[in-house]
Amino acid sequence: MAKDLNKVMIIGRLGKDPEMRFTPQGTPVTNFTVAAGRQWKDPNGETRDETEWFSVVVWNKLAEICNQYLTKGSRVYIEGRLQTRSWDDDSGQKRFRTEVVASDMIILDRSDQQQGQGQARSGGYQAGGNARPPRDNSANDYNRGGTYGGGYTNEPDIGDDDIPF
Repeated sequence: MAKDLNKVMIIGRLGKDPEMRFTPQGTPVTNFTVAAGRQWKDPNGETRDETEWFSVVVWNKLAEICNQYLTKGSRVYIEGRLQTRSWDDDSGQKRFRTEVVASDMIILDRSDQQQGQGQARSGGYQAGGNARPPRDNSANDYNRGGTYGGGYTNEPDIGDDDIPF
């Protein structure tokens, strides 16, 4: 018997800062949008651009990580599945929304240290306050095969132009 597949892989940039909230049971959920662009040449030989926007929903520990480390403009790889929700709006109209429910996320931006801009940010925040936690770019080192805390790696610096897609 053949199996079905519902899998989405996106590389793009966040359109705004992530928004995290909690369910009544205390489960963290984070929402954000990702813009993924493509280029092609039309029949006249002119380069055309197109941007597709994706709504992303992240749950549990990964939701907390996305909220802590991602900001508007962050370049990310998101892997997950498509899910369509439906509801009735105030006027009784049936509404639909298709979202990517993320199961994996990799930060593709370079960290501050790799860009030669000094050390990664650090510091605390009050869990009960309105302030967001500090954005710590040391996770970027971890996702590139390094270690948390800005450890030194021998990997070459790979830029956007080096990726074949």
